[in-house]
Amino acid sequence: MRGSFLWRNRVVLTTGLLLILALHLLSTGVRPDARVNKPSLVLMEAVKPLLVIESQMADDASDFLHNYFDLVGVRQENLRLKQQLAQLEGQQRRMAELEAENRHLADLLELRDALGATAIAANVIGSDATGLSRTLMLSEGARQGLRRDLAVISTNGVVGKLIAVSQNAARVLLISDHNSALDAFDQRSRARGIIAGVVEDGLVMKYVDRSEDLKPGDMIVTSGMDGIFPRGLLVGKVARVSQEGPGLFLNVEVKAAVDFRELEQVMILTTRAPASSVEDNG
Repeated sequence: MRGSFLWRNRVVLTTGLLLILALHLLSTGVRPDARVNKPSLVLMEAVKPLLVIESQMADDASDFLHNYFDLVGVRQENLRLKQQLAQLEGQQRRMAELEAENRHLADLLELRDALGATAIAANVIGSDATGLSRTLMLSEGARQGLRRDLAVISTNGVVGKLIAVSQNAARVLLISDHNSALDAFDQRSRARGIIAGVVEDGLVMKYVDRSEDLKPGDMIVTSGMDGIFPRGLLVGKVARVSQEGPGLFLNVEVKAAVDFRELEQVMILTTRAPASSVEDNG
């Protein structure tokens, strides 16, 4: 029957029987009996193609296994090399980040020494999530000697002041917040005013008399009169001046020197510099 075991395996069984018969005849064909030798020679010729095919199949199977194991080894080696490369790239990125942080810290230390004040460096670890105010969260707090109303600066200029301090963290109110107020003056014309943030975005310089000579590009620096920021720190540049409206004061828009969105590290001044040690930028 076609579904029986013998029918399904007929090729294998037939080949096996032929091979057994061939081996038997070959073993008997060594005797010098010509009557036995002749059939064995005929069978040898008949079985030769099968033996060749079997030998080739065995060689192919052996080659396949060798190639398979070689391929598995190559894949494992590639995976190992990729993992090693990823680790090296990760280490390189971390080293580059550490190098950038070290450069920035060195710049902050140079600024501290130039100001002649004592200061503490801190990382920016968060910002106001509600959007109601413009504040940043810092990584240092009262344990490191911080307290409210200390000045916060960066290598580019004024950042803000501390408004809340816990044991291991602090919150700084940015000068771009509409509740902020900073006494400053135009470095060229010496005109004074109050720097404040606006609800939309940016800075304005309030209470500048219409008679004052302010021009776009003028440097605005801290006056030191507010008791928080040392004199001469850069706040920003005048972006626009107008006399619109009937008021007594100029409308002065200021572009902040600091990009608050990109701040990563800041410096908190824990003591004020002597008034004579901080000069106006020329």
